[in-house]
Amino acid sequence: MVNPSSTQIPKVPVNGIRVAPLESGDRLSRHEFERRYTASPHKNAELIEGVVYVASPVRFQSHGKPHALIMAWLSVYWLATPGVELGDNATVRLDLDNEPQPDALLRLEEAVDGQSRLSEDDYIEGAPELVVEIAASSAAKDLHDKKQAYRRNGVLEYIVWQTFENKLDWFCLREGEYVLLEPDADGVLKSQVFPGLWLLAPDFLAGNMSKVLAVLQSGLNSLEYKTFVQRLAEKNQ
Repeated sequence: MVNPSSTQIPKVPVNGIRVAPLESGDRLSRHEFERRYTASPHKNAELIEGVVYVASPVRFQSHGKPHALIMAWLSVYWLATPGVELGDNATVRLDLDNEPQPDALLRLEEAVDGQSRLSEDDYIEGAPELVVEIAASSAAKDLHDKKQAYRRNGVLEYIVWQTFENKLDWFCLREGEYVLLEPDADGVLKSQVFPGLWLLAPDFLAGNMSKVLAVLQSGLNSLEYKTFVQRLAEKNQ
């Protein structure tokens, strides 16, 4: 005879109260998700459209290395641009049903009219201006439920790198819908929200980071970028 207690999911005690662990597929409110996440050993879990997703171990070629390349590109822009903040796997409270942990994000600070803010307990609340996700393939939630949640909450630009297909899509929010950002005549993708944030996608996907960073530096030398930085400085006075 099987002992019923041996088949029960273990619970984690928090302040003397036993809390059920997070499991992928759980349907929870954001409050309950945060309560369980606080008590959980998981390092990466998300609430997307009310459903819990607990991350699997991270592979190197399909996620770890692409993540590092994204952060290298965004870090150069962030360090050069006062008033802009870069986040790496930071939890974002989008709405009552969505609390993602995007691979990377850029946000404008509140002092320069950014559309998100930092809560008293140090979480981002509201939609960052730009979010980046690394997806194994086009079948991942990043291009479906998560994309819809970002769109509905006003994330202005959304980049998804599908590592299996080695494809990068850059979406811009226009009239409430995401449309693909088209490269210019030189094949360069240029952010509509962060002037000077330029990406030569073919070289990026090929791992030619010297060319990628040279193109980004051209963006940082552009008149539109210098005007943007001046405008941020004026707002921050």
